[in-house]
Amino acid sequence: MEKAPSGPLRGLRVLDLTRVLAGPTCTQMLGDMGAEVIKIERPESGDDTRGFAPPVWPGTTESAYFLGVNRNKKSLTLDIAKEEGQAIIHQLLETCDILVENFKVGALAKYGLGFDQLKAKYPGLIYCSITGFGQTGPYAPRPGYDALIQGMGGVMSLTGEPEGLPQKVGVPVADLFAGLYGCIGILAALRHRERTGQGQQIDIGMLDTSVAWLANQGMNYLATGENPPRLGNQHPNIAPYQVFPTKDGHIVLSVGNDPTFERFCKSFGCEAMLEDPRFATNAERVANRDAVTATLTPVMQSKTTAEWVAALEERKIGCGPINKLSDVFADPHVKARGCTVDLTLSNGAAVTVIANPVRLSATPADYRIAPPLLGEHSEEVLTGLLGMTEAQVQALKDKGVV
Repeated sequence: MEKAPSGPLRGLRVLDLTRVLAGPTCTQMLGDMGAEVIKIERPESGDDTRGFAPPVWPGTTESAYFLGVNRNKKSLTLDIAKEEGQAIIHQLLETCDILVENFKVGALAKYGLGFDQLKAKYPGLIYCSITGFGQTGPYAPRPGYDALIQGMGGVMSLTGEPEGLPQKVGVPVADLFAGLYGCIGILAALRHRERTGQGQQIDIGMLDTSVAWLANQGMNYLATGENPPRLGNQHPNIAPYQVFPTKDGHIVLSVGNDPTFERFCKSFGCEAMLEDPRFATNAERVANRDAVTATLTPVMQSKTTAEWVAALEERKIGCGPINKLSDVFADPHVKARGCTVDLTLSNGAAVTVIANPVRLSATPADYRIAPPLLGEHSEEVLTGLLGMTEAQVQALKDKGVV
């Protein structure tokens, strides 16, 4: 039996017209917080990520990618290009608080499901659109993909070794940030609706959000008009704050201020650096970062990574090993924090997913529904929520609507 929702968004219903990663990240977050999420998928094929394999989860035919962002959702297969499918969407909207979609700009309007077409009929509807470039501007019609957004948004120009190629981040951060910003917008819109009764459209462009998280590097450019160089693993504003080789591997050393640098030098035989004007302040160390690196590299190579971690932690100096994923998921702190959750698919297969990182003391994340099999909840939604008969559902299946 399905567990009743207990999160802060319980009682809210979300119509999920998203696929791949940005949109599903947003709707999974809403589901984890207690909202009922009805995921609309294409009959037979479903969300594109169902086919993003290998790897599939052992003992199943489900891709690991799909399982990662689709828990707490009910899967309803529906062809919205057919009039009957559009009619079902409208029936669902009579009961839904939020619609999230990541179609190309204008695509849903072809089916009568654009925001401007729906807002009069459903004035309280919160309608979140997540696209590559937003609903306006010269690039609005373009499709958006994570790697090209990373390139256009500037982060690739900042990532990589100084003499190497520009590098994208190793996970699809442009997609993930867009989904999370979408969720933030939805929560704000819910508060507005509480006060006024009115819904609104939330326009999330992946390029916009990528510009937003340029953070200190973006501000460095705005302050100077100079393009920041690629620095590899070094920090643009702090030194030493970087990767160093150790006797048996590598370590991240994070010396965040001058008192910490003094403590480091006095603890590990580097007092001479304190007398050198090139290293006297953080600003001087940043200006002379190559000299900092050259001076400290042999020092850092004198101990193993484990020895450095123990010694630096004892002196409250920021540091950490560079973990492989096998190290991450075996880490005692990661385990103690419950960063993974075990779920059981409806076919009985056990899967482990990455947990929601938002820790709410009174209403913690709610893991009540495992990622759904394709169309798993179609009959439940159509008969239980919309009141259709089994014969009506079968007729829809025969027409390829469901």
